[in-house]
Amino acid sequence: MDNAAQTVQGSRPVLVWDFPTRLFHWLLVALVTISFASGKIGGNAMWYHERCGEAILALLIFRLVWGFIGSTPSRFRTFLAGPSTVVRYALTLFRREPDHHLSHNPLGGWSVVAMLLVLFIQAGTGLFANDDIATEGPLYKWVSKAVSDRLTSIHRLNHDVIIALVAVHVAAVLFHLIYKRENLITPMITGIKQWRVDSAEAAQQSLWLAAGVAAVAAAAVYFLVR
Repeated sequence: MDNAAQTVQGSRPVLVWDFPTRLFHWLLVALVTISFASGKIGGNAMWYHERCGEAILALLIFRLVWGFIGSTPSRFRTFLAGPSTVVRYALTLFRREPDHHLSHNPLGGWSVVAMLLVLFIQAGTGLFANDDIATEGPLYKWVSKAVSDRLTSIHRLNHDVIIALVAVHVAAVLFHLIYKRENLITPMITGIKQWRVDSAEAAQQSLWLAAGVAAVAAAAVYFLVR
């Protein structure tokens, strides 16, 4: 990166979110949206609901692995902070200046984990769920009807938890954009963030590694549900 790319504030464009992480994020947004819509429609749309659930499970497995072997900003150890750090950050949340975190901030990091967890629960329980009409999860036959009914109840309850977390996520993004004047949307599209010179450990593109992890995750889900 040459000096012309540096801004007058002494910052430069830094690749913070690698392409696999960005692709995961936007595919997850699309699949969760389609899954929710098809679940509400019901009937023949449940076929799409089930396929989306399986695709979401593969994406979640990919992100779990990528959180350990992906580029530095995408790794869990980069953005998961301890309780004291989270509390200190929360006490400064309403300062007007933008955050100084290349990856997720301490609250945002744990919100990512919360979202992954509830989506894992949703996808996992969906494998065993039934609607007492015509739709049964691909692993329904491996459990009793009573167990399936309990998992179906969790699946339905967790639906509301996901909606709540998505609402909090959108509100947080708008809060940062409007109140703190920090755009978190564009970096998740382009991968680029303006950052202090010589102070960032930028993301490294590992497309072949990501493709391999994605293929293994997709194969695992395929053989699980087939």
